[in-house]
Amino acid sequence: MGQPSHISLPSFRHLQIQGRFSIVTTRHLEEATRKTIDQSIKEITHHFLQRPTMEPSKDRVVFFEPQNLRIYADGRIDRLSGEEIVPPSPHAEAGVRSKDVVVSPDTGLSARIFLPQIPEPTRKLALLVFFHGGAFCLQSPFSPRYHRHLKAIAADSNVVALSVHYRRAPEHLLPTAYDDAWEALCWAAAHCDGDGPEAWLNDHADFSRVFVAGVSAGGTIAHYTVRRAGVDGLRGLRIVGLTTVHPFFDNGAVPDKLMEIIFPTRIKSGDPKLNPSKDPEVGRLGCGKVLIFVAEKDMFRKRGWAYYEALKESEWNGEVEIVETEGEGHVFHLADPTSEKALALMKKLVSFLKQK
Repeated sequence: MGQPSHISLPSFRHLQIQGRFSIVTTRHLEEATRKTIDQSIKEITHHFLQRPTMEPSKDRVVFFEPQNLRIYADGRIDRLSGEEIVPPSPHAEAGVRSKDVVVSPDTGLSARIFLPQIPEPTRKLALLVFFHGGAFCLQSPFSPRYHRHLKAIAADSNVVALSVHYRRAPEHLLPTAYDDAWEALCWAAAHCDGDGPEAWLNDHADFSRVFVAGVSAGGTIAHYTVRRAGVDGLRGLRIVGLTTVHPFFDNGAVPDKLMEIIFPTRIKSGDPKLNPSKDPEVGRLGCGKVLIFVAEKDMFRKRGWAYYEALKESEWNGEVEIVETEGEGHVFHLADPTSEKALALMKKLVSFLKQK
């Protein structure tokens, strides 16, 4: 197709567009005749048709984590992943029932309980208190990823699992999640005499066999929950073991902007609430066994190993084991739970939870 031989151009000297002025002089018109048609169109579009770059203040994006989180100037938050909700299954789904419970009406703290098949009605099962991952601001016990994971753990380990929906950043900054985790553990302990508000815990949980676990940020929360149990004490239950899978221990590689919306009051040189290696009371864990999982390609790998060494060198006299998965990254077992290495991780975790 041939190019037109002539283009009529506006003769305006200036044009106001939504409060912004674009200046166009006759020189632009003269230069347009000496350039290609395509370039002329580009310049005209630039001067006359472009939209203002300033967004209304309430719609201005002040934080953006691709595929995860967007925060606007007026405080609105778009969670871009992990917000899908799987309903609980009051009837057995793959041998496991589940239901949602309110832990604290005042704060909205809640949880999902998973109950496997019980061959002997009078037999009580170990209790697992679990904290999901998601950088303290994403995911929930109700998301497909963690509903599926806890259902599998409950079925394979034959445990009652309490998956805690702690309040998340940035609406609720750290250490709120730690406080919620402690409240959830205390709520569970209130069932030890069989007269708590939740029948499944009263009837089926063995409070002499309690495990605390978490993935990623949940692994960090799990550590500090068990540490608090060791420091403050907690009547009514015995924590047998703690397991952290790819724990989110701050290593300086997490972007400052992300840390600012999670824990702005942290000690930037190494806050003990995010890095137990800096915690002088790291050895006051309220359990006798710890299992740590790390992955070779995970950015938090070194911090997981540092945690292992810190426990070994502390006054804590329990047993600690660390398992590293070669060639895999952060929470790989949740992304592909049927892979050979994910199944190996799960087998090790299940074995740990079956201890007396």
